[in-house]
Amino acid sequence: MAYNKLLTQFQPRDINYLSKDFATFKQNLLEFTRTYFPDNFNDFSEGNPGMMFLEMAAYVGDVLSFYTDTQFQESFLLLAQNKNNLYNMAYAMGYKPKVTSAAITNLDITQLVPAKVDEEGSRVPDYDYALNIKQNSTFNSTEGPSFYTIDDCDFTYSSSLSPVTASIYQYDSDAKPEYYILKKQVQAISADIKSQEFSIGTAQRFKSISLFDTDIISIERITDSNGHTWTEVPYLAQDTVYQEVNNNAANDPELHHYNHETPYLLKLKEVPKRFISRVKADDTVEIQFGAGTSTQSDEEIIPNPDNVGLGIKDGLSKLDKTYDPSNFLYTKTYGQAPQNVTITVDYLVGGGLKANVNSNTITETGELTIVSKPNLQVGMANFIRSSITSTNIEAARGGGSGDSIEDVRLNVMANFSTQGRTVTKEDYIVRTLLMPPRLGSIAKAYITQDDQISPLTTQPNRIPNPLAINLYVLGYNQKGLFTTINKATKTNLLTYLEQHRTLTDAINIKNAFIINFAIEFEISTFKNYNNNNVLLECITNLREYFTNDSRQINQPIVIADVKNLIGSIRGVQTVEDVVFSNKSGVYGGYSIHRYDMEAATKNGIIYPSMDPSIFELKFPNTDIKGRVITY
Repeated sequence: MAYNKLLTQFQPRDINYLSKDFATFKQNLLEFTRTYFPDNFNDFSEGNPGMMFLEMAAYVGDVLSFYTDTQFQESFLLLAQNKNNLYNMAYAMGYKPKVTSAAITNLDITQLVPAKVDEEGSRVPDYDYALNIKQNSTFNSTEGPSFYTIDDCDFTYSSSLSPVTASIYQYDSDAKPEYYILKKQVQAISADIKSQEFSIGTAQRFKSISLFDTDIISIERITDSNGHTWTEVPYLAQDTVYQEVNNNAANDPELHHYNHETPYLLKLKEVPKRFISRVKADDTVEIQFGAGTSTQSDEEIIPNPDNVGLGIKDGLSKLDKTYDPSNFLYTKTYGQAPQNVTITVDYLVGGGLKANVNSNTITETGELTIVSKPNLQVGMANFIRSSITSTNIEAARGGGSGDSIEDVRLNVMANFSTQGRTVTKEDYIVRTLLMPPRLGSIAKAYITQDDQISPLTTQPNRIPNPLAINLYVLGYNQKGLFTTINKATKTNLLTYLEQHRTLTDAINIKNAFIINFAIEFEISTFKNYNNNNVLLECITNLREYFTNDSRQINQPIVIADVKNLIGSIRGVQTVEDVVFSNKSGVYGGYSIHRYDMEAATKNGIIYPSMDPSIFELKFPNTDIKGRVITY
């Protein structure tokens, strides 16, 4: 009998692992007790002290089950609710949450310049007094928020994408221009520039500092008391960045000749002094530096692996000390760690809904950084500086409260899917057109697969080259007409795309061909309509239809669409004929490329050439001709 009791006592227990809540835990514990301890505990009334311990066990199980489920849920991007967990996953997947969104607007900035007499005896603006208002200059709104410029407002430089307009401001007593007013537009965002200082003693690996402010838009710069600048990188292992430098002879002896069209060059720069920034759950920003705490060179800390174990004279190893695999953490692989310096952090604070100020309210100048030509007349130079004004024609838009939990979740997934790469044709075109204009203006872009001569035949057959693409580009001149891209801009574009291209992709940047054309059309009109007015409206609509902004590389001309456009104008009874012809020749101001438009017309569509090209109506005032046929 005793043997049977002992056997029963040590027999395997049937345990239910599916319990998830208090009631289920309690019920399973009751059944477990009845099954395996029938002689020890058989009073299951609520007043029995044993029930207290049973319910306490069910309570502990319920709590543990809850926290287990919660933590498991928090490990998934789509299910996580804890802000700190969500931010950690965002950084792991390469996305930096925003705690605030800055409003953005276009500022019309003006300055006065005196008039001068040119070589032909005419009064013209004296551009020696033109100013360069550097980026990060501030302008204030009458509604409160401050705005700072994100680009230079350089009145000495004009292009189709960043033009400078000049108009007469004041006449002298002889009714001749005395002052001109220059106007240029530049983007500005709502922000205040703030600074914090941090004293750092001995070097620490991955030293972190936290900024006190919330609503931080971005870190503008970090400098130390030794005069060094620290550069922000996406991750500490990235030791190079692309930086914009002035296009001058010192930075590039060859490309500086194009500095009028391409004022800045994109150069690759090593940045041993670097940092990353992260937004914490309390909406403050943490800055983290590198791990390089040693004053020794990296070669001394981590010897060349090729030398490890190799004997030299007298049988000694080339390693003169014990090799520790963790030593690499003390190198500058992850950047340098600051030591015995004072760190100054300049950052932008602001944004929010309040930054969406109304139009014509950003009219007060703040702190301006101005560069001017030296050796100017002092009194006139001071007057010109004091003449700077600003206004925003349109209301500022885009200010918001930053990313919500759902915003972070969706943005992380979108960012992870692209990862800043250029893979498709559309990716390359978008990246090309997003290049900052100060690096060179790209107006149109088109992608084709590169090809090569087939090695399998002696015939000049060509086959696709999967390892290279051809990027055809065009720009605008100051009149908004198509022009080829200079060498400096192509160099910048190639460098710019290098940051995003797939490793196996080679990029060939080429100029697209420009095909100029003229239009002649014949129409008949309804009675009681003025023929000249109808013709004028036809010409006006054709000019708007064929603007360069609306044309793309390798876009055909559909003759039926042109006829429908003319036919839709009031007063036009019938469109009798529409004829397109090529215009070429540098003496006439046209492209040098000739094109047989009649031969290129198939089924009412004028196709571009096999080599990527674009159709341009260069001189619409003279190259659109129409006449009215009367019967």
